Amino acid sequence: MTGKPVLEPGPDHPITITPNPAHIVVTAGGKVVADTRNALTLQESTYPPVQYIPLSDVDQSLLERTDTESYCPYKGDAGYYSIPAGGEKSVDAIWEYRDPRPAVAPIKDHIAFYPDRVDSISIES
Repeated sequence: MTGKPVLEPGPDHPITITPNPAHIVVTAGGKVVADTRNALTLQESTYPPVQYIPLSDVDQSLLERTDTESYCPYKGDAGYYSIPAGGEKSVDAIWEYRDPRPAVAPIKDHIAFYPDRVDSISIES
C-alpha cells in the first residue's frame, strides 16, 4: 500500500454500515446469484447506498474472480468477480474488499453488485 493515500471517514465524508434484514435476491443470466436477509447497507457520503451481501449467501460457483482491482482511500483495495452466466454485461459485476480498512471492517467477507451488470437486485422487507 506504499504511496496510496489513506483517509478516514469523518464529517466531510461519512460512512455508515447498518444491518439490513430485508430479503435481497440478486439474479444474473436467469440464475439466483445471491439470496440473503443478512446484508449490510453501506452509506458513503452522498453516494447511493450499497448492499454488501455475505459470501455465505452467494452461489460462489457462479462467480469467476478477475484480475481487475481498484483502490478506495476510505475502504482499501477491491478485487472483482464476473458472472459468466450473465454474459458480457456481467463482467466485473461484483466487488469485494478482502482486507478492508478498520473503519469499514464489517464488510469483510461480503460482496457488492453493480446494479447495471446483473439482471436484478430485488429488495423486499
